[in-house]
Amino acid sequence: MIKNNYLPPLDYLLAFEATVESGSFSGASKALNISETAISRKVKLLEHHYKLNLFIRGHRSIQISPHGQQLFDEISPVLEQLRALSENRFKDAKAQAITLAATNSVAGLWLMPRLPLFNADNQELRIKLVSSDSDEECLAEDINLSILRGDGYWAGYSAQLLFGETIFPVCSPEYFEKHPEIADLSVMAQHSLIGVASTHTEWMNWHTWLSRNELYVSKLDQTVLFNTYPLSIDAAVNGLGIALGWGHLLDHLVDQGKLVRPLGDISVRTEYGYYLLKPEKASSFSQRDVVENWLLELSASRRRYEPL
Repeated sequence: MIKNNYLPPLDYLLAFEATVESGSFSGASKALNISETAISRKVKLLEHHYKLNLFIRGHRSIQISPHGQQLFDEISPVLEQLRALSENRFKDAKAQAITLAATNSVAGLWLMPRLPLFNADNQELRIKLVSSDSDEECLAEDINLSILRGDGYWAGYSAQLLFGETIFPVCSPEYFEKHPEIADLSVMAQHSLIGVASTHTEWMNWHTWLSRNELYVSKLDQTVLFNTYPLSIDAAVNGLGIALGWGHLLDHLVDQGKLVRPLGDISVRTEYGYYLLKPEKASSFSQRDVVENWLLELSASRRRYEPL
């Protein structure tokens, strides 16, 4: 049972405190940024609550009464404790950063374009983004949430699919305009192909992608080879050649006209996907829930590609 019969509303006490400290209702009005009438009314209601005259009122002045002075001396340290408690809780909440780890491709191409809007809507919540293609780094103990590519099974983690893996060639509009012949798959294979050197053996490369489309080429002209996927996409945007594009990661670049799909709807869909992971044993807390829900909302609104 909540015992609040003897407690007046906090705003009455704050109006009383400000009046004592400033020496007038007008001074309290300025301190609390509310009208002088509202200050006077709150003080009057506090007097009614305690059935005491807290001030001796003159024609144009007020003076604290003995009862008022006693109350002020008693409540001042309590109000300061409440302020300190609230300030500490606010600092704790504000300082609470959610550490979100993701592969370089997801961090650079999927998360970064969306973070400004999230930050604008959640100004008291800070995301610390860890970008790495090392699964070990992304699953470190201090990571609250992770986004990794895989089959959906990680021991000790719950996994929720954010989006699947659909892959198709992309290039800049200018490159396609200069080389319209690459709309033919067999001709494309002889052009400047941009590659990625990945330590993940299951990562789709040009040989694998072409063979999945029943085109077997012994030698490919991979003009540029990068160690991270985002760099390969930057190269394609800048007209260096043709890259393999992962749906969802670069849909925004296609929508913006920075990249085009020279083969139209031809693509390869794999059994892998990008999953949101969180440790099964970690306790839930509101800030992490906000970020998790945001990511799942992004997933729910994603473009849908044809299944396998």
